[in-house]
Amino acid sequence: MEALGRMTMGVAHDLNNLLSALLGHAELLQKRVEQRGDADALSESVQTIEQVAVDGAALVEKIQRYSRREGQSEFETLDLSALIEGCLTLTRPYWYNEPRRQGIAIELERDLHVTPPVRGVATELREVFVNLILNAVQAMPEGGRLTLRTGYDEGRGVRAEVEDTGAGMSADVREHVFEPFFTTKGEHGSGMGLSVSYGIVQEHGGHIQVDSALGRGTRFTLFFPAVEEEPAGNGAPEESAPPSRRARVLIVDDEKRVRSVLGKLLGLKGHTVEQATSGAEALALTENSGFDIVFTDYGMPAMNGRQLARALRRRTPHLPIVLLTGDADLEAGADVDRVMSKPFTLDGLEKAIQELL
Repeated sequence: MEALGRMTMGVAHDLNNLLSALLGHAELLQKRVEQRGDADALSESVQTIEQVAVDGAALVEKIQRYSRREGQSEFETLDLSALIEGCLTLTRPYWYNEPRRQGIAIELERDLHVTPPVRGVATELREVFVNLILNAVQAMPEGGRLTLRTGYDEGRGVRAEVEDTGAGMSADVREHVFEPFFTTKGEHGSGMGLSVSYGIVQEHGGHIQVDSALGRGTRFTLFFPAVEEEPAGNGAPEESAPPSRRARVLIVDDEKRVRSVLGKLLGLKGHTVEQATSGAEALALTENSGFDIVFTDYGMPAMNGRQLARALRRRTPHLPIVLLTGDADLEAGADVDRVMSKPFTLDGLEKAIQELL
C-alpha cells in the first residue's frame, strides 16, 4: 500500500503538470476568442476543454485524498440545472456524435427549470450526472430518447431526473443496481459507477431512486436539499475594488510547457514576466534585478522550490514567494507566502499577486 501511495503521488504530479498546460492554454484561447469576437462554437469548445481540465484536476485530487485517506472537498452553492447542462456538453460526443457516426439516433429532451440552489462539490455531482447519462446512452444501443429534467418539490427538495427509453431492468437487477461491483455489462463494466454515484448523493444529504421495468426504460430520480438564498442586504454599497497593480514577476519551473503558459497568462494581465529553468538560474536573475513576486515550482532537480525560497528569503526577506505544486500535502510556512496547487487558473494567479503585493 505504501508503494501504491508513492506511485499515486508521482502520477498525480505528472498529471498536474500536463493539466496546468492544458488549462492555461484553454484560458488563453478563451481570452483570444473574447477579444476577436470569434464564433460561439469555438468559445463553447474552449470552455469544454477548460472544464475537462478542471475535472481532471479534481480527479487527481481525489486520487491523492485516497492515498492519504483524507476527507472531502469543500461544498459550494450550485445551480443544479446549469451543472447538468454542462454535463450534457461534456458528454455530447457519447450521446450525439458517436451514435450518429454509427447510424443511431438518440433524441435529447431537456426539461431544465430554474430551481433553488443546492450545496455540493461540483466535480463530484458532475461525476454523478455524467455517469447516469453514459449509462442511459449504453442502455439504448438501437437509439431512443434521453431526457433530463429538474424541478423543485416542496418538502423533498431540488429534483433531477435522468431517463432513457432503453430495455429497462428486471426486478432483480433493480434491487441490486446500487451495490458495489454489480454490473450487467460483463467485462466492459466495473460495477462501481452507480454505487459511487449513490455514495456521492448520500454525502450531499440527498437520495437517489430508480424506476424501471423490462421493455419500458429506466428513470433515475435524485433529490437534494435546497439552499435558502439570503435576501440582498440593504446596507451601504460596497466600495469599488482598487485598480490592479502591475508586477515584475519571476517564474521558476523546469517544465517548459508550464513555464510558458504561466508567463503568457500573467502577460494578459499586464505583468512583466521573466523565466528561469532552475533554482540556480533564479538566484542569478534575482541578484541584480528587482522582482515584485516569485512563482516557483516545487519539484525541480538539484534545488527544489522550498530550497530556492529559503535562499531568496535570506537575500530579500520581504520578497513574496508563491510555491506551485501538484502535491496537495505541501503547506505554506516561513519560507513561502502561499502554496498554489496545479493546475492553476488566471484568476487564482492574479488573486495571489494582488493580495501579496
